[in-house]
Parts: sequence; C-alpha cells; structure tokens
Amino acid sequence: MRVAVLSGGRSSEHEISLASAAAVRAGLTEGGHEPIDVRISRGGAWSIDGAPVSVEPGAGLLGADVAFPVLHGPYGEDGVVQGLLEVADLPYVGAGVMASAVSMDKVLFKELMARADVPQVDYAALREGDDPVALEGLGLPLFVKPARLGSSVGISKVSSRDELGGALTAAFEHDPLAIVEAFADGMEVECSVLGNSEPIASQPGEIVVNADWYDYEAKYEPGGMDLQVPARVPEPVRERVRELAVEVFKLVDCAGMARVDFFVGDPSGDARVLVNELNTIPGFTTTSVYAKLFEESGVPYVELLDRLLALAVERHERERSYRY
Repeated sequence: MRVAVLSGGRSSEHEISLASAAAVRAGLTEGGHEPIDVRISRGGAWSIDGAPVSVEPGAGLLGADVAFPVLHGPYGEDGVVQGLLEVADLPYVGAGVMASAVSMDKVLFKELMARADVPQVDYAALREGDDPVALEGLGLPLFVKPARLGSSVGISKVSSRDELGGALTAAFEHDPLAIVEAFADGMEVECSVLGNSEPIASQPGEIVVNADWYDYEAKYEPGGMDLQVPARVPEPVRERVRELAVEVFKLVDCAGMARVDFFVGDPSGDARVLVNELNTIPGFTTTSVYAKLFEESGVPYVELLDRLLALAVERHERERSYRY
C-alpha cells in the first residue's frame, strides 16, 4: 500500500511523534509498502519534502491508499486530524473522531468509565478559578495534570498542600481544565489492544520506573524505565487486565489500536486493578511499549503494521457501507 505517514504536529510532543514516525516508515518499507513522509510543522502547516500539502474534500491525500497518523497530543490525537481524514475520504489507522476526542480528554474519559462502573483512581476536575475544596477527599500525594495532554507534559506530583497552587498553575499553562488524581499504590501495568469489532489484548507489561514517578524523563530518557513482560502478577490478575483493556477499548468505540494503562495493587494483597487511561496513538518506535507488548505476544513489528493497515481499510469500507 501507499501510506501517508503523518508526523510532527502542533503539540509539545512534536519530537516524540517524529521519532515514532521514522520507525513506522522503516517498518512499512520492510513490509513492502510505500510510505509517504508527511510532516506537520509546529505551526500546523503540512508538507512533503518541503513542498506544501493541501487536503481536498473527498479527494484523498497524495494518492495514498491509507493514512497512518503518528501524532501525539492535541491537534493530532484528539479527533481533529481524524475529522480531516474523514472529510478527505481516506482510510486511516486508529480511532475515529469521537473515540479520539473522548480518550484525549482525561476528565470526559473518566466520567464515561465511572458511568460504566469501571474501577479507576479517584479524581476531581478543576478549571481556573475553581475552589480546590473538591480535592480534600483525595488525600496526599496528588497528581495534577492538564486534562488534554500526554507524555506526562505539565504533570506535577503534589506531596503537600502548599505545592498545590504551583502545580495547578503549571497545568493551566497547557489547558484551562486540569484533572487531579489520588495516589494509587501499586505497580503500573500497560496492555496493548489491536482490532476493530473483535479486538485482542496483548500480554500485559509492567513499567519498572527508575525514578520517583513515571514523569516525562522516566518515559523518554535512557534508563528511566524498564518494561517487564509479562507483568509480575498472578495469571488471574493478568487476565483481568486484558479483559478490562478490551472492555475499555469497546466502551469508547475505539478502532485499530490503543494502549490501556492500569494501576495494580500489591499482588500479595488485594491486587485490585484500576484503569488509568487509554491512549489512541501510543508511542510507536520498535522499542515503545505498544509494539513491544505485541512482539512479546507473538506479533512482530512489521506484521503489526500490516494488521493496522488492513484494519484501517476494513473500518473505512464498513463505514462507507452505511446509508446516511
């Protein structure tokens, strides 16, 4: 297939996107596909080899058979680009407009999970100027996050009440809506999901953080974290993680791929599994968690890309079969 790989973007995760996209293009080439390197600048301009790219409604994009958005954060993972590709009438890898938007908004996602009685960390939402009295029942420490950002950008750990003001100010620099989460004791476990109407889950992996918490540096600096596959929890707990990953994927009407993140209590105790969040476009280098979990589950990187392209085309054909 001729594949338009979209990378860069307007968010603070621009450089991470470029690294993921380089790996995707290499894997597509290895699999016999023809990747097209479509770059989106920090200002939002699209180009290929420095030449401007325009998108015409109903006319696809650069003669591509399918698009592969490798974009993280706002203006890429939040439904904006997905909507543009829908208007262009081009199949694309990953979640649609609604699932992308819901999953990107941590508050909206958690409210949907609460409605479905999915176990999750206690939280509260705040806008600039709100009284933080709503946080009193969450205890300490707390984690303060911009509601619609990723890769731990703008996140602060709050260990005392006098740190809360500064943490909220930092979050509001990125988003007018912040989410404040209670501390969840236990290990961080992640699970990859692949599919459309019948998704499958990978073996869960344990994130071994070589830092105080899983911040930006721990995620992306060498030695900041290690991935243990399978996660060092009893088999029934791993199966519960996989079951919940698929359930959450379906609840937000996701498609193609997602990585679902969890907190798992001490296996020697109650080992309660709590959903943290769902990422519709996870990091996608060959060493990123999403791909590594499927590699450890018997799906190598190049095959994983093949499956994602097929799922994109399948979804596009199904959507176009409906009468509006």
